[in-house]
Amino acid sequence: MKKSIKNKSILFLLIALVFVSFSFQSKFFEVAKQIEIYTTLFKELNMYYVNEINPAELTTQALKNTLKDLDPYTNYFNEQDVEAAKINREGAYSGIGASINYTNKLPLIVRVKKGYSADKAGLKPGDIITKIDNQNLEKFNGNDASSLLFGAPETFVSIEVNRSGNKLLFNLKREKIEVNPVPFYKKIENDTGYIVLTTFNSNAASEVKKAFEDLKKQGITSLILDLRSNLGGLLNEAVDISNFFLPKGLVIASTKAKVKKFSNTYLSRNNPLDTEIPMVVLINGSSASASEIVTGALQDYDRAVVMGKKSFGKGLVQQYRNLSYGTQLKVTISKYYTPSGRCIQELDYAKRDLKTGKVPSFSDAGINEFRTQNGRKVFDGGGIIPDITTEEENLTEETKALLNSSALYDFAATFKEKNSTITAASEFTFTNDNFKEFQAFLKSDKTFLTSQETSFTNAYKTLNASLNKKIKKEYSTIINTLKTEKINALSANRLFLKNAIKEIILDQYYYEEGIYENKVALDYTIIEAVKLLKNNVKYTQILMVKK
Repeated sequence: MKKSIKNKSILFLLIALVFVSFSFQSKFFEVAKQIEIYTTLFKELNMYYVNEINPAELTTQALKNTLKDLDPYTNYFNEQDVEAAKINREGAYSGIGASINYTNKLPLIVRVKKGYSADKAGLKPGDIITKIDNQNLEKFNGNDASSLLFGAPETFVSIEVNRSGNKLLFNLKREKIEVNPVPFYKKIENDTGYIVLTTFNSNAASEVKKAFEDLKKQGITSLILDLRSNLGGLLNEAVDISNFFLPKGLVIASTKAKVKKFSNTYLSRNNPLDTEIPMVVLINGSSASASEIVTGALQDYDRAVVMGKKSFGKGLVQQYRNLSYGTQLKVTISKYYTPSGRCIQELDYAKRDLKTGKVPSFSDAGINEFRTQNGRKVFDGGGIIPDITTEEENLTEETKALLNSSALYDFAATFKEKNSTITAASEFTFTNDNFKEFQAFLKSDKTFLTSQETSFTNAYKTLNASLNKKIKKEYSTIINTLKTEKINALSANRLFLKNAIKEIILDQYYYEEGIYENKVALDYTIIEAVKLLKNNVKYTQILMVKK
């Protein structure tokens, strides 16, 4: 009887192995089949298509389209993308010392680093780069344009910029640029230390440690860690920074993956710097990934009060996988969880509606309750919810359109032309009268366009040849009405815009340091954090379980 059972077990095992083997071979065959189809299609297209094609661009587009319906963090990187990603991780690169965003697919200089080539040459925030080494960027492929600014140290790059309608030429020497993830720290009111961490590159933990130890020497008795608008970075740096303020041997985060070896538990491995100092962590809607790992760990162990706005909600972990010819795949391999067991991922990309492109939230199906070390309730389903929430402005469509233009930077440049000096960085405010000046400035601005204006103008252009003078006059009236309405609509986000313009102006006069000097003096959330750290009773009550 026992022998019969044993033989049956062996038989079932063999059947299972055959099934797994067949399943694996079937999947492998399907992958190989699809690759062969693409290869033969590509060869035929390259051979017979009536016009010349660019193989690299065509393949890059095909690969990106393959990934576009997954999550937005799984991407194909060509050689230029690989270099840019390496810069973000390592915190050093060779360039001109300017931070770039994009407006109408052209690079817009949003910050110039003090003392570097761009600064010494006279480039300014708001300059729109139109050419790099005689390459016309209006015909260039989107965000790849800024990669042309990178190169070997001591080499030169020529650029043409549009500054308020004027074309200016610059010849700049590339140099090694160090990206300090802690651009500012200071002992502020009531012996409170303030550290701002902007990214989790490979220097993040060492720079936070350096700043904290210096502040301790200055006699701080409490700490504010500002992670607002920190989009994240390296997971191991987040673990090390959490470990600075948590005892050795605790779970900081865990990951769960389809591939077993990528499911890990990350423990604090070192002796901490300080487990007692009262702490407040500041977050907002742009605090993501590694920022949420640090915040979640400190919140779950009741080590810090979290203040600000709900974080972004990125609970996914990526890994770079090397492909052929120096290219890479950045692929989501796992989800991460805070010590209490929360996954703070907001969007469920696996359930994307392929027809509409809409991605549902995990919280749509309900949220789950977890407990901190002290027994406080915390929740999953999208982002870290602060212990103390500050008011959040919802941005209007008009404000979003404004932020995608160069209008704020153009106004700041005009402001500086009219004002050779301003008050000290810590005292400067952008008043309501200044905001009215800004609204008046927008009446002549041509970069700030809403979708309504664009659609209406495009429709008018298609009919313009056949329109009579009366209709043309009515068109002008409608366009002016739309412009007036959009400018007036900005008042709904007056506080947000006043602060945004103030920071751009401060950058023009005092660089990045001036922005932070102003923040520690006048920023509402920082002021509230200092007040809380002064009130030991309230601070302690927040971290204790509510009965």
